[in-house]
Amino acid sequence: MSILDVDVGGSPQQIDEIVSEALRSVRSLLGMQVAFVSEFRDGARIFRHVDADADFSAVHVGAWDPLDKSYCQRVVDGRLPPLIRDAKQEPAALALPVTTELPVGAHLSVPIRFRDGRIYGTFCCFSTFADPSLTERDVGILRLFADFVAKLLERKSNETTRDNIIRERVRAVLDGRHYHVVYQPIFNLEPSVLAGYEALTRFSLDPVRTPDMWFCEAAEVGLDEELELAAIREAVRVVERLPAKVYLSLNVSPSTILKGGLVSALNGRPLERLMLEVTEHTSINDYERVAATLAPLRRQGLRLAVDDAGAGFASFRHILQLKPDVIKLDYSLIHDIDRDGDRRALAAAVIRFAEATGSKVVAEGVETEGELQALRELNVNKVQGYLLGRPAPYPDA
Repeated sequence: MSILDVDVGGSPQQIDEIVSEALRSVRSLLGMQVAFVSEFRDGARIFRHVDADADFSAVHVGAWDPLDKSYCQRVVDGRLPPLIRDAKQEPAALALPVTTELPVGAHLSVPIRFRDGRIYGTFCCFSTFADPSLTERDVGILRLFADFVAKLLERKSNETTRDNIIRERVRAVLDGRHYHVVYQPIFNLEPSVLAGYEALTRFSLDPVRTPDMWFCEAAEVGLDEELELAAIREAVRVVERLPAKVYLSLNVSPSTILKGGLVSALNGRPLERLMLEVTEHTSINDYERVAATLAPLRRQGLRLAVDDAGAGFASFRHILQLKPDVIKLDYSLIHDIDRDGDRRALAAAVIRFAEATGSKVVAEGVETEGELQALRELNVNKVQGYLLGRPAPYPDA
């Protein structure tokens, strides 16, 4: 198996680190002063990755020069050979001012080519002194590394293209306000009265996808806070029109809590009538910061809920660390709870924990009379689900 067949992955930052390590390895192996990866773009040669001796500063990342005056272009189109032991003995190299100005001595360069045939740029190394010991074998080594780097950079390019598409899609939703809020009722069972609403975001822009996919994609491109806060601002517009003693529950991720814009989004709203549902399905790295950020709002009456209890380990960690006012039992736990003893036992354990710690319980995803009856028997008093009411626009919106 060749280097080209190695399965490479990782984030753009990790890819950059691997490319830098490849340059360092080649430079050390061939005894060169400088190794770099260049990109050809809009008539320029741009130095994207550089590894050089500590005392060599003539080439650095981000620098560029005209492509048609570079060694790189001439190697790609065949006017210069990939291996030059002494540039001063190569007439085509001497025609370039950089050969004597830098100067350039030994030089090796090969194209970085993507699988569809596109030339990204070149993988090069050179020294200011000649090196007669270089051979075609060294060019072969350079080609192996160039093939490996090409695979990395093609992956990075594809990821960047994908991210740009996602960013434009989410940006279109935000700028065109292609979202609206629906409200699902939450009921007390004893007595049977409306207790609150959960605000849920819906999107009207193609491609059609579930709300969680929109929010996940927004997070991938760093637009999660902006999208979440836009939804929250839209949702809280109805809070003053809700019936007395009816609260509004809002979904928010820990990352948005920590970024600081939440306080502004809730400014001027009656916090005692609002509840935040922490929606993250993975572990939180800094529970203390999340708790400290929410503490002033909770002192003013804002309640905190942990969503999706029973859906995974992360939600139980949230419960232990954040000490919420409300624990929401996930649909996966409620579904068929009247017929599944394991679900019933787990729900009963969470309910007993909530009672012991002073938290309230809301069961979501209730769809059948049997599920509702099982929850009554478990002393769950607050429920929501299609059986009781589907998400819909607020009546006077």
